[in-house]
Amino acid sequence: MYDIIVVGGGHAGCEAAYAASKLKMKTLLVTANIKNIADMPCNPSIGGSAKGIVVREIDALGGIMGKIADKTHLQIKMLNAKKGPAVRSLRAQADKHLYPKKMLETLQNQEYLEIKEAMVENLVVEDKQAKGVILDNNETIKAKAVILTTGTYLKAQILVGDSKKASGPHGEKECQNLSTHLQELGFEIQRLKTGTPPRIDKNSVNLNVLQEEKGDQEYLTFSFDNPPQYDIAKQESCYLVYTNAQTHEIIKENLTKSSMYGGYVEGVGPRYCPSIEDKIVRFKDKERHQLFFEPETKENDEWYLQGFSTSMPIDIQEKMVHSLKGFEHAKINKYAYAIEYDAINPLQLKASLETKVINNLFTAGQINGTSGYEEAAAQGLMAGINAALKLQNKEPLILKRNEAYIGVLIDDLVTKGTKEPYRLLTSRAEYRLLLRGDNADLRLREYGYQVGLISDKQYQKLQTKKENIQKLINLLETSNLKLNEKNKEIFKENNLEIPSSSLKFSNLLKRPAITLKFLENFIDLDFEPEVKEQVEIAIKYEGYIKKMTKEVEKLINLESKQIPSDLDYDKVGNIATEAREKLKKVMPTTIAQATRISGVNPADIAVLSVYLKKEYGKHE
Repeated sequence: MYDIIVVGGGHAGCEAAYAASKLKMKTLLVTANIKNIADMPCNPSIGGSAKGIVVREIDALGGIMGKIADKTHLQIKMLNAKKGPAVRSLRAQADKHLYPKKMLETLQNQEYLEIKEAMVENLVVEDKQAKGVILDNNETIKAKAVILTTGTYLKAQILVGDSKKASGPHGEKECQNLSTHLQELGFEIQRLKTGTPPRIDKNSVNLNVLQEEKGDQEYLTFSFDNPPQYDIAKQESCYLVYTNAQTHEIIKENLTKSSMYGGYVEGVGPRYCPSIEDKIVRFKDKERHQLFFEPETKENDEWYLQGFSTSMPIDIQEKMVHSLKGFEHAKINKYAYAIEYDAINPLQLKASLETKVINNLFTAGQINGTSGYEEAAAQGLMAGINAALKLQNKEPLILKRNEAYIGVLIDDLVTKGTKEPYRLLTSRAEYRLLLRGDNADLRLREYGYQVGLISDKQYQKLQTKKENIQKLINLLETSNLKLNEKNKEIFKENNLEIPSSSLKFSNLLKRPAITLKFLENFIDLDFEPEVKEQVEIAIKYEGYIKKMTKEVEKLINLESKQIPSDLDYDKVGNIATEAREKLKKVMPTTIAQATRISGVNPADIAVLSVYLKKEYGKHE
């Protein structure tokens, strides 16, 4: 008998199993192929816009994706470095072979965790409660809770042109029966689709005519705990590529031959990561589309053509690739394909990622309708934490929208649902200035410590950082710039406006052109770089942060207005029919969550609030 069984060894499964076992739950990770643990069937990159912030949040809470990425990447850079702090995000090109290897080593050395190679075909359910799993050889394994992280394997089908075959990524055996059983249990199953581009022999491409994209020349890490573990001078380069008129013409002439436009696809594809043929159709006015040619591993010369996902037949893929500048003689090692698979309706989930249909059954990753390794890992971490907390008879850890991108992700899923593979974007986060990658530890490490994933040593490091941030703020607020001739000359040398009078360094720092580095010409600032970064952002964006904090206070007020879990919405009069249906479907736990449900209008919220006040004495 196990405490928790995790089904699936992808990024969600790895985080779920790690978190559960670290919280001393006897955990079993069941995966069809142990060699595919933490596999990267699509681009082997970690992070990116918004996603890089999620990886830092995972690390802040005590997860492992960031630490493994730091050990195994080929290149790392800060996206949007010249823009505001709210949109800056780390992205690393991971080593496709080394990342899974290090992840497997970590899991195999984890106490309380076992790994079993098998295919799960059904669940053991008694009295609407998950009690274990049934393998394809009819073996039953019992557990107190189950976490499903099945990725794209549920009734998976690979599509290339007009061909369709039952298969998981890399030709692996798909899971044929589990989603049917889930449907029988009362889950709503939806069909989704994603895809991957061709893999190309680097040596067959003329890199000299492509634009080289190097890694950043300053050391960067996802993890808050470890120093950089790479040689900055030995980072691999990526290359910028563009489609052209010839590429577009080939695609237009052969549209009906693609799986999508030929009518062979049942699943709904990702809006924000479309195939190249979808881009050509949807953005007809664009003369070219940006692609990246990126390494997958140091072990071979098979490279990835990011942005060129397609389900065209093989012969058309050859023509498409050869139309690109520098790719005239490119050798395709692996052809692109689309894959469609079953997922559940995430509206059937609680915010803890426990299902509303079956108690003690949690789900995470692409089975919940998301796309991306980072979104999957974040859900896996939260499912692992909350499954453990439930078995410990503790309240679940629910991150709010103002606390984490992970909170935005999960709230979007369980409140709004999704009919297409969901991708996290900075635009989805209303409070993104507060949810930065640089302050993820300040926002979330306390939660990780309370749960038990963060050690005393890590926690003490956080407290020291907080103390030093306050010390530096106090220093800048109580120290004044001396306007002597020497200091005036320093302003002139840097082409900066000389202040008309002596002023506090904190006020001087609010000027757009002034940085903490510049202020060190006048005052000794012996603090860690990460402390200086926090203080500079806090002072420069003080007005914006205060304004957003006031908005957060309104949200917290609404979040405090609880809705009884057994509320009968049919008894609430004067609510629009659509709103009533949506409220019954989602069963929001607070008024704040109710306001975010699509189809529920302010008038409906007003009626609901009056009803709750009258019947339950709430919301005074």
